Amino acid sequence: MSFHSPPPKHTPVNALPTYAASDLTQGGDLAQIVLGEQTYILRITRAGKLILTK
Repeated sequence: MSFHSPPPKHTPVNALPTYAASDLTQGGDLAQIVLGEQTYILRITRAGKLILTK
């Protein structure tokens, strides 16, 4: 017996909401993002990379 899931549906990239990290952090380097009851911290590093932590 073989179980197969349907192929994933792909959303075209240009159809996704797009946000500038600097807008989320209001020009700073930290922002809080809430998902359900969890709060995450988005940080822009000095190297220009993004880190998302609980």
